[in-house]
Amino acid sequence: MGFDSAIDTLGDRNFLAMGGVATGFLFGVLAQRTRFCLWAASMETARGRRGKRLAVWLFAFSAAMMATQALILSDMFDTGNVRQLVSRGSLSGAIVGGLIFGCGMTLSCACASRLFVLSATGNPRALVSAMFFSIVALAAKDGILSPVRIAISEWWTIDGAFRDLLVVFKAGHFAGLLFAALWFAAAVLIAMRARVSPWLGIGAGGVGVMVAAAWWFNFTVSTLSFEMVPVHALGFTAPSSDLILYALSPPGSKLTFDLGLIPGVVAGAFAAAAAARDLKPAGLNPKKNIGRSIAGGCLMGFGGVLAGGCEVGAGLSGASVFAVTAWIALWFMWIGAAATDRLVNGFLSNTNGESDDAR
Repeated sequence: MGFDSAIDTLGDRNFLAMGGVATGFLFGVLAQRTRFCLWAASMETARGRRGKRLAVWLFAFSAAMMATQALILSDMFDTGNVRQLVSRGSLSGAIVGGLIFGCGMTLSCACASRLFVLSATGNPRALVSAMFFSIVALAAKDGILSPVRIAISEWWTIDGAFRDLLVVFKAGHFAGLLFAALWFAAAVLIAMRARVSPWLGIGAGGVGVMVAAAWWFNFTVSTLSFEMVPVHALGFTAPSSDLILYALSPPGSKLTFDLGLIPGVVAGAFAAAAAARDLKPAGLNPKKNIGRSIAGGCLMGFGGVLAGGCEVGAGLSGASVFAVTAWIALWFMWIGAAATDRLVNGFLSNTNGESDDAR
């Protein structure tokens, strides 16, 4: 059954939501098995170690770029209606939001996507952080914190014509593909030094491929649907806040790709952990600082909305189409995470860049 037939049978919105569930499920499976996490990768780098966690992140990062650029070169995806490239963006939001998000990652000991994966496997601290991440993201997007977020966003803006790095540097998509291949080569070198299993590298690359799959799916549906379908990829900031809003809305509200994404990720992570006997249900440990988890989730929620995306929404999805604000947000997430680690943790604790929550 083709997309057009499926849309006619199921309806535009149901088909979009099903696509979100399917993509999220595969992402959840791969992210759980590879332990994909930007925070863990940033800690390895900040603490002078370039090992397995960094290799995993670089495989996902480079695969997202390569697969997305390959889709564009194959005329299977067009960035003409991608919000990160055509609308006015905020450089101040990317910088400040990235720093705040990075700070929240270190306090939570996980990035946003990792919080949902860990929650599915029974980690209570991750669940607490994920809940506050979602609530504050909603407040920053459309609620009481939105005036603050908007004010910061207006400090330094950039016109849509200058948001595409490939256009700014007068480089084509083939150059973008080659640039992504350089990052992939770096991932291979680090993986070889860290003796990373080839299967782990393949799985991590699959995480990035899910980003390209989401671009392709939403773009294809947008060309067939009579409704306005946003062309976007994966992220966790807007979908988590939308899920809360949907739960509080009257029955019959429209379904979207994003509404299916989070449930799909949770289901995929749970299934993968269950199959590998990696479920770790536990109660809250009083020796752990739950206030730190709450603070981290809140900071990531606000920072993610301000930056225009989380470590996946900006770090993989936005970067894969070379959106300048996404690249800036990503780098400042790394800086914020490393700076907070130095201030809060020092370099004495767990030099592998992992904690009980990040594993």
